[in-house]
Amino acid sequence: MAEAIVNAHYSNEWQAFSAGTRPTGLVHPMAIRVLREIGIEHHGESKSVEHFRNDDFDLVVTVCDDANEECPMWLGKGKRVHEGFRDPAKAEGNAEERLAVFRQVRDEMLEKIPNLLK
Repeated sequence: MAEAIVNAHYSNEWQAFSAGTRPTGLVHPMAIRVLREIGIEHHGESKSVEHFRNDDFDLVVTVCDDANEECPMWLGKGKRVHEGFRDPAKAEGNAEERLAVFRQVRDEMLEKIPNLLK
């Protein structure tokens, strides 16, 4: 969701790329749904951090605690920052309860991302 938010709202100054330590190969349908609710059509894909191993970035932000623990340092160029968000894909409950967690994380990202990009 963070990649989609940055690319939708801050594309004049930033281009975001997303990757995970254990990618599933697809973007969670609930993430796509809650992004669509705020007017963001996301057509990304789930990629491994290994995909970007040789790329240089200005800023590398880990957004979930798993990534912070499994990737304690970024080997490429770029400032590294951790901003922990709950992994909504791990939410339990019925569909509406899980969707509420996706919305909560999306809203937290909308609030915190501008400060990360300053």
